[in-house]
Amino acid sequence: MLYLIGIGLSDPEDVTVRGLELIRSSARVFLDAYTSILSVGKDRLEEFYGRPVELADRDLVEQGDVILAAAQSADVSFLVVGDPLGATTHADLAMRARQRGVAYRVVHNASYHRRRLLRAVVHLRRDRLVPFWDAVSRPSSFLDKLLGNWERNLHTLCLLDIRVREPTMESLLRGRPEFRFMSCSVAAEQLLALLAEASAAEDNADLLADSDAAELRNRLNRRKQLSPPERLLTVGLARLGSPDERIAACSLADIASRDLGPPLHSLVVPAPRLHPVEAEFLRQFADTEADAALVDASAAER
Repeated sequence: MLYLIGIGLSDPEDVTVRGLELIRSSARVFLDAYTSILSVGKDRLEEFYGRPVELADRDLVEQGDVILAAAQSADVSFLVVGDPLGATTHADLAMRARQRGVAYRVVHNASYHRRRLLRAVVHLRRDRLVPFWDAVSRPSSFLDKLLGNWERNLHTLCLLDIRVREPTMESLLRGRPEFRFMSCSVAAEQLLALLAEASAAEDNADLLADSDAAELRNRLNRRKQLSPPERLLTVGLARLGSPDERIAACSLADIASRDLGPPLHSLVVPAPRLHPVEAEFLRQFADTEADAALVDASAAER
């Protein structure tokens, strides 16, 4: 039997009673170290669970052969930070288990999505991943998705990139893997860069063929609908559910220079017209009078 067990967002004690019983009775226990991280180390988990925990990196999780082979002859627990079905990677693991005739059960827990809903969010939203840029690739599709939500007066939760044991040119030169966790400030800097590039691209639209120019102008006009960076309300989330969680409501320009501390981070771009209850709740996370005024202005435009 394969048990997909959510272990919550912060401490070893966040696991459910059912999840803990299954972990302690399993022959092997794997911890997903690819899609997220916990704010405590593996040793703390082992101490609390009373069981050795094996870290599962990207290859082990995505291939799944070792985990599923073990689950064919014994009970195996696969631990996931947050909720076990919060990422398609884990749903894929469950589907492959069924294909191999391995029975599985899911034990749910709190996740970033559920924690965020507890934060008095009223409007619907779509989640987007903001990936790291490098010298070769600068993905920008997440901005178009954000714009689509903005046009519908929806919030956008930006899930920030995690690179665990994925090689970069620098790490290859050093001969060791690199762990990278995107911060709110880095995500904001990339958004600011895309908005700046849009303004520069407008000047070159006349040099393109008519069809290309029309498409470019359409994209630029959509991006112009966003508030200017100094007035675009954003909410930075860091280490949700942990004792030192940090939430900051301020402009996109300001979040780019704010240090919210260690990972994990997420970034929310609220809808342009906030519900009064949402605005009232967000004010408590405004560090300055200017931040509070920005929150109030978003509600006033309703």
